Amino acid sequence: MAERIFEESATAPGASAKKMDQRSRQRLLEAAGQVFAEKGFDRATGKEICERAGTNTAAVNYYFGGIEGLYKAVVWEAHSRFLTFEAASAAIAGQKDAKGRLEAILRLIVRALTGPVSSSWELRVLGREVVAPSAALDELREKEFLPKTRILKAIVSELMGLPEDHPAVSRGCISVMAPCFMLLLFDRKTVARAFPSLGLAPPDAEALVQHLVQYAVAGLTAVAAESRKQE
Repeated sequence: MAERIFEESATAPGASAKKMDQRSRQRLLEAAGQVFAEKGFDRATGKEICERAGTNTAAVNYYFGGIEGLYKAVVWEAHSRFLTFEAASAAIAGQKDAKGRLEAILRLIVRALTGPVSSSWELRVLGREVVAPSAALDELREKEFLPKTRILKAIVSELMGLPEDHPAVSRGCISVMAPCFMLLLFDRKTVARAFPSLGLAPPDAEALVQHLVQYAVAGLTAVAAESRKQE
């Protein structure tokens, strides 16, 4: 009954054609995310996406200007649900030192990787883009990935006591992020079978964060000391 009343009010003259448009667009985006996650961009079709979304086959062009525009929107949506530059900046804003900032960043990532998003289409779409970047990643790279890399580089530089352009700092950034990429890209069932005591559920997130921080700081400290010896 409530659904019928809502539907009737949604179609009332002058009421919410815009809201209906937004709902249709969102259904299309969700359906597209699922299809792209399962099949990749090359094997996905607008017809299948529209069928899953329950929309007219012209909806892809109407809302996104074509399947390329739709895929770009899906990649951006996936990223926005994972970790944005804005969220990363906000997380580190109140931290007093580099270790606290690193912990804040890793906590955001780990909570996403162990939360509901981990079993949804978002991470699979992002994983595909990490392995085989498409043109959809170009704008995202400039506006999100590179700014976040600068945040990480500043943190690692401070932890190591080395200039940001030092080769050891770049290598340190890769080392810090490598476990996160593993959790993003590897099949969860395989990881669970290989490491059954690892724990990748939401209650395990904080223990994993603390491990990653401790491991990263210890490694960066040791590498920095060795780098200074060689200079």
